[in-house]
Amino acid sequence: MPSPSWFVYILECQDRVLYTGISTDVARRFCAHRNGRGARFTRAHRPTRILASLPCPDRAAASRIEARVKRLSAAGKRALCDIWNTPDHVLLPPSLP
Repeated sequence: MPSPSWFVYILECQDRVLYTGISTDVARRFCAHRNGRGARFTRAHRPTRILASLPCPDRAAASRIEARVKRLSAAGKRALCDIWNTPDHVLLPPSLP
């Protein structure tokens, strides 16, 4: 499999709310969000850290996963971050709608 070109990422903001997005370069996108050049949401809720990122084979896959993640509760997203941050995680846990 070629190296992933897209990532789904979850950020934690100053007020502990979570933001989910996609990018080809998570570190660059995080810096853009922190500097007020990212999404409108992150201009109002400044991100403090990257909780997790998931490599995806292409933009379409990243967009599909992002849409599914955005439907989760904050607790569900935090649990998903725990899974994504383990070395042997699977792309999508069975509990993800």
